[in-house]
Amino acid sequence: MIDFGFGLARSSAVELDKVDLSLYKELERLEPGIRKCIACGSCSATCTAGPWSGMSVRKLILNLQRGKDVSGMLSACMLCGKCSIVCPRGINTRQLILSLCRIYDNK
Repeated sequence: MIDFGFGLARSSAVELDKVDLSLYKELERLEPGIRKCIACGSCSATCTAGPWSGMSVRKLILNLQRGKDVSGMLSACMLCGKCSIVCPRGINTRQLILSLCRIYDNK
């Protein structure tokens, strides 16, 4: 590996080769629109529940891509659909969250 003169703290490192992407792949199969997400944060900025609960569709997708458990975030979503309205890529985030809830229920 090339040494560029800096490094990451172990707590910040994400071992992408060891990440379990099964949940993300299953959600991607059910909701292919998830691939269009550019992580712009519009959904997070308009989320009514976000400031109090930490709910963020953007964070939810990124954590899934990193193989993390997001089941705790799902219960914080009020399913109001504001995030779907402001999404510049037209992702139906409400349906995405409902599909993810079904995946966790079947698990």
